[in-house]
Amino acid sequence: MAALMKRVGWATRPLLPVVQAWDFDARRWVRALRRSPVKVLFPSGEVVKRKLDPGKQPRKAATEASPREQRQKQQIQGPASQTLSTWEESGLRYDKAFPGDKRLSSVMTIVKSRPFREKQGKILLEGRRLIADALKAGAVPKVFFFSRLEYIKELPIEKLKGVSLIKVKFEDIKDWSDLVTPQGIMGIFAKPDHVKMTYPETQLRHTLPISLICDNLRDPGNLGTILRSAAGAGCSKVLLTKGCVDAWEPKVLRAGMGAHFQVPIINNLDWEAVPDHLPADARVYVADNCGLHTQAQASNKASDYGWVRDQRPLKFHEYEEEEDDLESGESQDWLPKLEVQSYDSDWTEAPAAVVIGGETHGVSLESLQLAESTGGGRLLIPVVPGVDSLNSAMAASILLFEGKRQLRERVEHLSRDRH
Repeated sequence: MAALMKRVGWATRPLLPVVQAWDFDARRWVRALRRSPVKVLFPSGEVVKRKLDPGKQPRKAATEASPREQRQKQQIQGPASQTLSTWEESGLRYDKAFPGDKRLSSVMTIVKSRPFREKQGKILLEGRRLIADALKAGAVPKVFFFSRLEYIKELPIEKLKGVSLIKVKFEDIKDWSDLVTPQGIMGIFAKPDHVKMTYPETQLRHTLPISLICDNLRDPGNLGTILRSAAGAGCSKVLLTKGCVDAWEPKVLRAGMGAHFQVPIINNLDWEAVPDHLPADARVYVADNCGLHTQAQASNKASDYGWVRDQRPLKFHEYEEEEDDLESGESQDWLPKLEVQSYDSDWTEAPAAVVIGGETHGVSLESLQLAESTGGGRLLIPVVPGVDSLNSAMAASILLFEGKRQLRERVEHLSRDRH
């Protein structure tokens, strides 16, 4: 009997401890109060509303959420590849180059070669300052390669719409960079058209009636320095004839320090087309680097001009090989006769164009003929006897700033005469 009662007692024992109903209710109210509800409903039916602290506003409903909150919600719900940042809210996107990505190398192959560069109509700009100057002048970007997103964020967002943005490793940029210290950003632009460019307003206000013609300039550093001098002096335009180094070569761009976007540059011209880019009453002057002996002799020997290219049956004819013919006077029928004058004489009465020849090859016969046909001459920069001719970039700088000085003095004289 005792065993039976023990079994019955075991069967009637509850499996779980009995919890009073009021325990559930107490815990429920505690949790509810911790959550700070808007209102509390008690079992008796009493409703107590929570008072808001001064300055606090109730949360907006999901349908009334601000646009920013909605975007943040979409970012959380969307895939990781579609995550947007504040900069990307304007609609811009960028790609990350994957291992073995050939996009950078394929583009660099094009812009590093002049034939490909001219055929594709694209140029390479490197560095934040140069790229910013190009964008400000209205150059059209195509692709940007960058190692850090901050470099792109520094550029005007409105100029980047429709541009391919590709993030690559800094090591890849370093491999293709021409800079000693790469800046981590490269831009591929459409080759600028001087007609469509927007040059700085201050540059336009100080433009002088002086043009610069580059003839047989082969050194990229010299051409870049000449462009800087032309922009600094207020040159109206720079004309580059065929035979010059490409003005948009990376080394010229680096030496130009932004001058390409401050003064109009017209590249790869035939001599027949040069007058079309000059004022109708312009006079052309050829820089003379031959020294004082030339001024004393004032001869028309071709050797005085250095290396000269003529239009006779042989396309490239070096006159040093024909010294006997030149000394006998046979060349006087076709060699232009130009007056030699000092560089500081008054040669800016009319719009002027100055021809600068390369140090190795000198000026071409076409430049001498153009100077003769426009009533120009040879501008001599005297140097100490026995000293070689000046660097072409130095000669260009001296002549351009001398022309600027003459024009400034003429304006001052006119101003004094009026008063």
